[in-house]
Amino acid sequence: MGFFSWIILGGLAGWLASIITKNSRDMGLIKNIVVGIIGAMLGGYVFSFFGSVGVTGFNLWSIFVSFVGAVILLVILNLFKR
Repeated sequence: MGFFSWIILGGLAGWLASIITKNSRDMGLIKNIVVGIIGAMLGGYVFSFFGSVGVTGFNLWSIFVSFVGAVILLVILNLFKR
């Protein structure tokens, strides 16, 4: 995947995860992208740990993996924020 694909994928996954975890008011575009990209790496690690594939390109599976990783990341950050 190219640089711009990671930005788009990260932005989309971070935005969806911030809506689910109710962080959308605190998050901006840059934070969504960063959370989504880190979430993609975290989600890829978690999915590969359980024997599945991680981010495979710009497709629905990769968005799902990134979304799951971003939700995990935001839940962990919310635990420390409180």
